[in-house]
Amino acid sequence: MPQLLPDAGPQRVIAASNFVYTVGSGLYLTAGVLYFTQAVRLPAAQVGLGLGIAGVVSLAAGIAVGHLADKHGARGVYATTLLIQALATAGFVLADSFWPFVVVVGVATGAKAAGLAARSPLIRHYGGDRPQEFRAYLRAVTNVGVSLGAALAGWAVQVGSLPAYQLLVIGNAIAFAASAAILVILPPVTPEPTGSGPRWIALRDRPYLLITALDGLMAVQFKVLTVAVPLWLVEATTAPRWLVSGTMVINTVIVIVFQVRASRDIDSPAAGGRAYRRAGVAFLAACSLISLSAGIPAWAAAALLMIAVVIHTLGELWHSAAGFEVSFALAPKHATGQYLGVFGLGAGLAEALGPGLLIALCITWGRPGWYVIGALFAVTGLTAPLAVRWAQRHQLVQRTTRAAEQQAPAA
Repeated sequence: MPQLLPDAGPQRVIAASNFVYTVGSGLYLTAGVLYFTQAVRLPAAQVGLGLGIAGVVSLAAGIAVGHLADKHGARGVYATTLLIQALATAGFVLADSFWPFVVVVGVATGAKAAGLAARSPLIRHYGGDRPQEFRAYLRAVTNVGVSLGAALAGWAVQVGSLPAYQLLVIGNAIAFAASAAILVILPPVTPEPTGSGPRWIALRDRPYLLITALDGLMAVQFKVLTVAVPLWLVEATTAPRWLVSGTMVINTVIVIVFQVRASRDIDSPAAGGRAYRRAGVAFLAACSLISLSAGIPAWAAAALLMIAVVIHTLGELWHSAAGFEVSFALAPKHATGQYLGVFGLGAGLAEALGPGLLIALCITWGRPGWYVIGALFAVTGLTAPLAVRWAQRHQLVQRTTRAAEQQAPAA
């Protein structure tokens, strides 16, 4: 298991801020929906619709705020997104009907997406020679923080009263505000000179957009263990229901222990492309095993599901590491926030569309749907190396053009 904080310096500040933030995220991920349905008494359909609207809002926020971070300095912009998220989260206690709920959740979700993009230049600047590896380290820390937050949220869920849920919400908001406060001691990052050329260059980078789309398709895998497997386990297998929690524990522990290690060997865009390919194959194998867990004895179903979860999590390690590598390596330094904001579009679409797709294929259709979704992951992984090679050629042209622009005034 990785140490919780780096030894010293800016990386420690970023990691500490991230840890406090993810404890708050764990509180919300575990009981946020229950707060609105059980405590506020909003209909589940309205909650689902509101979350969908918020997801759409968040797609545009990442690109715009990432550009602001590139232009005006990432530390201040990132801290501002955390404070906005804290205020919006505190506003949950005032949201007692549908439209106030949509407003506060929309602002909170948009600020979250914006913060991820705004943080990217900080990771690139302070991440050392391998900012991708530092990003992998932060993902391991994220899993530790979310697990702790989830454990704390269990108290509110067990009590089930409105004051208990409201205390959880306020704790969440405080965590976000504290995360922003920690950033005060982080040295500011001077923006890279942008030079001339179009303002929204990330949206014109077709190879990068293709990789974003492919990563978004593969990012549907993050919903397999949280949406498809629990429903499949309960409705289609005889495996014990406690295994729903067991699968998440297995996944979380593996990510905490091995994410950094998995990222160390993926040290170039080409290696990232190959990691996407391995991830696709792993997801196909896992989906096939999950499909076979129906209609067999409980012990056999449980064994197949646990093996499938381990294989799926290996694919998740490779997929995440590949995304860290290509998203940073193929983004120009002066537009890191903007590019990473664009890259977040893929994950955002997967967040919005993934659950419905998985339910339609794997639960409604049944066993054949698992093979279809597994094949989709595999084909996406096989396509990724080709897209990465195209992006590398495009990046070389961009660098040559930018170097010529920078030398032109001196000529």
